[in-house]
Amino acid sequence: MKANEFERLVRAYSADLFRFAYWQCRDRGVAEDLVQETFARAWTARDQLREAASVKAWLFRILRNEHARLYERKALPMEDADLGELPISDGVDLERDYAVREQLAMLSPQFREPLLMQTLGGFSCAEIASVLGIGEAATMQRLTRARLALRRLWLGEPAASSKENAS
Repeated sequence: MKANEFERLVRAYSADLFRFAYWQCRDRGVAEDLVQETFARAWTARDQLREAASVKAWLFRILRNEHARLYERKALPMEDADLGELPISDGVDLERDYAVREQLAMLSPQFREPLLMQTLGGFSCAEIASVLGIGEAATMQRLTRARLALRRLWLGEPAASSKENAS
C-alpha cells in the first residue's frame, strides 16, 4: 500500500474510529491517541492486509486491540467529558444524550461493543463477528440483548437476570 492510498484510508475512517474509541474510553484525548496509534500500527502492518474490502474491519480490530493494551498497562480514568464537546451529539436534547451515554456505559462490554460497532461504525453482523472473533449468531444474540437491556434501562425496569445476560 502506497502512502497516498494510506492517506485516503486515514481520511475515510478516522472519524468513525474516533467515535468508536470515544465511546469505548469516554475521554477525548485518549480516543485521539487510540486512533493515532491505530493508524501507526496499520501503517506498520499494511502488508498484512489481504483484502481491500475488509480494511474497515481490520482498522476497528486494531483499535480494539490498542484499547485493550491501555487497560493492560494502566487503569483509565473514567471522567465525563464536557457535553458540548461530545462528537456524536446532535445538540438538540443534551439531557437525553447524556442519559443514553450513561445507560450505554452500564452495559457490559460484550453487549456494548457490538452495538456501538453497528450503530456508530455501520458494521454488518458478519463484520462485527469477524472483528470480535465470534459467530454471526452470537453477534445477533448480543445485539438483541444489548437493545433489550437498553430498553429496560430507559424504561426504568429492573436489570435482567445474570442467566439472561450470559452468552
